[in-house]
Amino acid sequence: SDEPSGTVPDVESDLSGDADATGSVAGSDTVDTSVNLDTGGVDIDRMLEDDDDSQGLFDDLMAGEPIFRNKEVLRPSYTPHELPHRTDQINQMATILVSALRGDTPSNILIYGKTGTGKTASAKFVSQELESTSQKYDVPCEVEYINCEITDTQYRVLAQLANKFIEKNREIVAGRLEDLRDLRSEATEAGTATLADTEYDDVSAVDDRIADLETDREEMEEVPMTGWPTDRVYSKFFDAIDYHERVVVIMLDEIDKLVEKSGDDTLYNLSRMNSELENSRISIMGISNDLKFTDFLDPRVKSSLGEEEIVFPPYDANQLRDILQHRSDVAFKDDALTDDVIPLCAAFAAQEHGDARRALDLLRTAGELAERSQAETVEEQHVRQAQDKIELDRVVEVVRTLPTQSKIVLFAT
Repeated sequence: SDEPSGTVPDVESDLSGDADATGSVAGSDTVDTSVNLDTGGVDIDRMLEDDDDSQGLFDDLMAGEPIFRNKEVLRPSYTPHELPHRTDQINQMATILVSALRGDTPSNILIYGKTGTGKTASAKFVSQELESTSQKYDVPCEVEYINCEITDTQYRVLAQLANKFIEKNREIVAGRLEDLRDLRSEATEAGTATLADTEYDDVSAVDDRIADLETDREEMEEVPMTGWPTDRVYSKFFDAIDYHERVVVIMLDEIDKLVEKSGDDTLYNLSRMNSELENSRISIMGISNDLKFTDFLDPRVKSSLGEEEIVFPPYDANQLRDILQHRSDVAFKDDALTDDVIPLCAAFAAQEHGDARRALDLLRTAGELAERSQAETVEEQHVRQAQDKIELDRVVEVVRTLPTQSKIVLFAT
């Protein structure tokens, strides 16, 4: 602070007197960084070295041997290749939907059953089989799945469906354009004789068709998830689905949530579309755990929607045991479960209403708890811990999904 402004202190003279202490002579080009500073004696070189022996945050957790081989098969989103104890219901769906493979319109289906009775898994299984068989026989048949607990308004349902078909139509147009351009090239090089077996008389006809398809592709505008009038969205969906010949099965999971939120306008419009469509045909497959939701529907919608009804009864403890055994063979490594784990999971789930989803959650959570504690096997104690953990989550979930009046009563209490 005593130095005149603009001058620099004589650092070199200060350092030269400390040559013995620093091990460095003033003016030299090297500095020994291993000096022990007065602030604590930090060895900079040693601090910067990588210590290969140190354990990171996840190293200890990764050190244990994993119990799971494929945990995803225990999640509700997984569709198994085989569904034990649902053969009758699957066959019922198949006999109704087989008409789609003949180019006819299948009857609408309503599927009822409590939570975790295999409704969605069975419907998805049948849908996958239907689509794969349609490709085998070269029959245009498509299935679209919508979860109405998430997509719960008429606008969102129609917009989501419209965008799915617009995307598929674009792919179809792109394929046709590629074929036509190849055909045009051949006709230009080899002459119009190459067009003999086609619907085109000359190259200009091919050019006209290419121009038409390019115009179609430009007009295939995606529907925004908000902002349009509902009738415009419906018109866009109608045009997209009727663009070419196909049979479409629209699977509406948790269909009662859609009716509860938006009324039956969506179902009315969808169920009446076949009378207006020229190229396509639509069938609706509704899935619900509310047996009485159709009581609130318009009689016309109710009669057309419930043409076929399939009920999924709850699983008993023995059936749940078979399901868990079937999944655990794929989900866990060999000998990862003690003998009492699967029977206990099945018993806990059967106590409620035969909820297979609950049984699978229990088994998966028990495996996760065992893995976290670095146990070599899943044991009974892990199942009981999982039961306590899930039970707490269930109380919160049950209260959250109560009807408004029940919430008011509970709050008042």
